[in-house]
Amino acid sequence: MKIVVIGGSGLIGSKLVTRLRQQGHEVLAASPASGVNTITGEGLAEALAGAQIVVDVANSPSFEDKAVLEFFETSGRNLLAAEAAAGVKHHVALSVVGTDRLSASGYFRGKIAQEKLIRAGKIPYTIVHSTQFFEFLGGIVQSGADGQTVRLSPAYVQPIVSDDVADAMAHYTLGAPVNGVVEIAGPERVRLSELVQRYLKATDDPRTVVADVHARYFGAELQDDTLVPSGANPRLGTIGFDAWMRQPKPAKA
Repeated sequence: MKIVVIGGSGLIGSKLVTRLRQQGHEVLAASPASGVNTITGEGLAEALAGAQIVVDVANSPSFEDKAVLEFFETSGRNLLAAEAAAGVKHHVALSVVGTDRLSASGYFRGKIAQEKLIRAGKIPYTIVHSTQFFEFLGGIVQSGADGQTVRLSPAYVQPIVSDDVADAMAHYTLGAPVNGVVEIAGPERVRLSELVQRYLKATDDPRTVVADVHARYFGAELQDDTLVPSGANPRLGTIGFDAWMRQPKPAKA
């Protein structure tokens, strides 16, 4: 079976491509670097020819509000139109737990627009809502950094490691379309401010986290339940914070 992974060279995409190929599928890792551009449409029809499934794990190269919205709207329209023309039977998209509760954030307004296009389209689909990746903790630190303090919300999070995300994405990619949302999360629920303090300590970072209920998470204030699964039966990963910290990390360039 031919599967096209949009964003196939990224953190999740590359791991997903490997897993799907190991199961014997013909997998195309599509990205601008490989000549497939969902914004301009370059190479899209050729890439999707003969594909039964398309998985979209691409992310906006810019987090600026207007650029994010334009990316997800343009990419979504072009991709879904090309899928309809190619006769694709299943569209799988990676999104974020809490997206519908984060409209105050420009980034999440882009994700809301992406999901709206998928739901309104004619391609059977599965939207995978994931909690935040452990690998993004450094970015969260930077988002709240102010000198020697890091100001963050004490709202709950349930972070997941990228390997568990890729496993889940492979599972839902090869399953039947649900024409709705499924949720995936890590095994441990913890307050964001406490988790980041543990991360700073584990990485010998001397900065201190200040818990602030009004601290914004990429532009939006959080409630206790904003970033954790809202459904009764999310698919849970197996790797928690301590196990993730013990894993070898990629060398910095």
